[in-house]
Amino acid sequence: MIKTVLCAVDVNRPDAEVKVVQTAHRLAELEGAQLDVITVIPDYGMSVVGGFFSDDHTQKAVEHAKEILNDLVSGAIGDDANAKVRHVVGVGTAYHEIIETAEKDGADLIVLGAHRPDLRDYLLGPNAARVVRHSTCSVYVVR
Repeated sequence: MIKTVLCAVDVNRPDAEVKVVQTAHRLAELEGAQLDVITVIPDYGMSVVGGFFSDDHTQKAVEHAKEILNDLVSGAIGDDANAKVRHVVGVGTAYHEIIETAEKDGADLIVLGAHRPDLRDYLLGPNAARVVRHSTCSVYVVR
């Protein structure tokens, strides 16, 4: 039985992610599960580039991402359903934050989207492939 569904989305691709959110919502509804939706922003503070950003840049980016995430989920499944969703904004590497959040929150299923891979994805591996390979729970990939 699935108790928690973690849906991972990229707020930079809202049109492509609507289908992912809707699929995760349907799966959560079928199981009577909690739906959590996560997006991940890069952590610029840890790199050499971090010196070029203000100290509160990450906090502002997280707040902005939460607004976009809320609008995306609300547009995909409606305001009433969105009110029951837990919104999570991770900071760091996408696949790492998704897997860590799933483990920490006890997610039974991760739902995420996959796009057509670029040449660099064949060499490095896209986030979706990394989540599938390293997750300890089931992963549903929406194309």
